[in-house]
Amino acid sequence: MIYFDHSATTPIDPRVLALMQKVAEKHFGNPSSIHKSGQKARAIIEKARRQIADALGVKPRNIIFTGGGTEANNLVLRNILYSNKKHVITSAIEHPAILKTLKDLGKFGVGHSIIPVDKYGVINIDKLKSAIQDDTGLITVMYANNEVGAVQPINDIAEIAKKQHILFHTDAVQAPGKISINITDAVDLASFSAHKFYGQKGVGFLYVGDKIKLHPLIIGGGQERNLRAGTENTAGIAALGLAMELANTKLDDSIAHLTKLELYFKDQLNSIYPNAIYNGHPDSHLPGLISITIPSITSDILLVSLDLQGIAVSSGSACSSGDVKPSPVLSAMNISNKHNISTLRISFGKDNTIAEVDVLINALKNILKKHNKL
Repeated sequence: MIYFDHSATTPIDPRVLALMQKVAEKHFGNPSSIHKSGQKARAIIEKARRQIADALGVKPRNIIFTGGGTEANNLVLRNILYSNKKHVITSAIEHPAILKTLKDLGKFGVGHSIIPVDKYGVINIDKLKSAIQDDTGLITVMYANNEVGAVQPINDIAEIAKKQHILFHTDAVQAPGKISINITDAVDLASFSAHKFYGQKGVGFLYVGDKIKLHPLIIGGGQERNLRAGTENTAGIAALGLAMELANTKLDDSIAHLTKLELYFKDQLNSIYPNAIYNGHPDSHLPGLISITIPSITSDILLVSLDLQGIAVSSGSACSSGDVKPSPVLSAMNISNKHNISTLRISFGKDNTIAEVDVLINALKNILKKHNKL
């Protein structure tokens, strides 16, 4: 299988996997225990915390380990219940971990405003400003979109929030290993997930600014500064720390490699099929993530045809039981339903090669010929 779906999840880096196996086998002590085995596990967790903090340019105490990005998002959003200001501002292209949670919080009296995006998938700053109310307690906007790769003006949004004394959170799950992450003083909270940058699934972290006070989502033994109870996943956290360190130290090489693959793919496809439509911002986007519309061929046909040839990509739309439904993200960008359901997401990774891209191009060429599009 040739894998081009890295925005959904990434394979575990062999170095990360080796560390995780070593820790699981040899350092299984409870990190809360006072004996040597427990304290070794504690030291491993704190090393990972330092690795992440160094990669982001923050303090180790700012890092709270979670079970992933979804949990980190929920921890942030559900804290609005403890605030006197129960209005949240978000964007129309957020992950379901944000939008569905806000909808659920509505039954507890939490209101929210959804800010539209332009045709490139970038949030409208002026409309965000106008949506601020006296009871706005939180603004949450993702760092970069998982479907079209559009990078949001996070620093501008953070500064607006800071001037209005509103907490600002960003879902930064898609960013590590693809773009430089700037956690400024104006960013109060940021969510991350290991499996998006060659770590293990089921582990992530939340950046929490120095002056931010949160109530725990999970209550029990008081781990993670009383913000995330439960015996820590030592092996997964160790793997997360190394994965973050590797993503940061190899960032320039990764960006160059992903950009090379992206440009090569577009150049090759354009030479055989100039009618392809690329969605998202042409410049401010995640390298190696391509949202492409191939008119008149629905995404389910494209997905199945590629899968049968051993190529894994994903769709911009949701497919179930043969029924193709438009993607909410693409709809928010005012992409027609006809084009919406004919869109693929191709997301390259660090181990993909030009030769593999050639296989993908040839496969698409054969599909287009079969459907009389060439």
